[in-house]
Amino acid sequence: MLLTASAQQAVQELAQRYGVSTDAVTTLLSAVSLGGGTMAQFYHNELGGGGQWMRGGMTMVGDMFNSRLQSTVSGLCSELSTLLANQVVFVPAPQQSAGFGSAQNWWPTELGQPSSSGGQNDVRYAYFPGAHRLAVSRGGQVTVYDTLDHQIGGVQQQQGGPHGSQSFTSQFGTFTVESLPIAGSPQQAPWSAPAPQYAPQQPAFGTTTEPSRSMPTPPASESNLEPPSARDVIGQIERLAQLHQRGILSDQEFVTKKAELLARL
Repeated sequence: MLLTASAQQAVQELAQRYGVSTDAVTTLLSAVSLGGGTMAQFYHNELGGGGQWMRGGMTMVGDMFNSRLQSTVSGLCSELSTLLANQVVFVPAPQQSAGFGSAQNWWPTELGQPSSSGGQNDVRYAYFPGAHRLAVSRGGQVTVYDTLDHQIGGVQQQQGGPHGSQSFTSQFGTFTVESLPIAGSPQQAPWSAPAPQYAPQQPAFGTTTEPSRSMPTPPASESNLEPPSARDVIGQIERLAQLHQRGILSDQEFVTKKAELLARL
C-alpha cells in the first residue's frame, strides 16, 4: 500500500536523523509492518545486507561486527514500530474491479484475508500463508503466486524500473517474487531417469523368485554302465604291464602295483 503524507514525512525525518536513505527506512517500515510491529526480517545493501530485528531482543545485521550499524537498525525499527502503533501509515487501496473484493481487498476474494500486506508506489503485496499464496499488484495488474514451502517473514521494496522491485525473506533466505511459480500454471515435472525399454518380467502372484540354478543331471542306471572304477583300474594295469615289458618296472614292482590296483575293485 501507499504511505500516507504523515508517514512519508516521518520516513524522511528518520532518514535524515539516522543518516540513511528514505529507501532504507521504507524497507524497514515494510519489514516491521509485516512482522506485526514486533519483529522484522529485511535485506538492504545500505543496512549491511540481510538482517533481523526483534523488539526487546537482539538485532542482527550482515556486517556483524559493525556495532554502529546494529544500533542504527535497532533504533529505526523501534521508532517505526511506535509509528505503526500510533498512526495510519498506509493509504487504503482504491476500489478494484468485481471479483477482487472491497477497497481494502484488492486481491481475489477466494484467498480470504492475508496475514500481512503492504506496498509502495503502485506495487502492492498480500501474503496468505494458509493458502500458500502471494498476491502482487503492479500498476493495477494482480498476479497470484504459489509460495511453495516458503514461510515469508519479511519484504523489501526497491525503487527503480517502471514499478520498482520486490524481494521477500523466508526460512530459505531472500528471494524475488519472479522466482515463484504463478498459481495454477503448469509446472515442469522433476527430472527423472527414463524408464527402461523393456520392463523386467514379474513373478506370478503368490510365487517367490529364487536365483536360477542348473538342474542336476539324473544319475544313469548302474545296470547300463560299467562302474567307472573298474575301467580305470584295468587301464592302469595295462599301462603297468607295458612298463614292465619295457623293463622300467621290476617283477616285484609290477606285482605290488598290480595287487594295489586290483584291491580297489
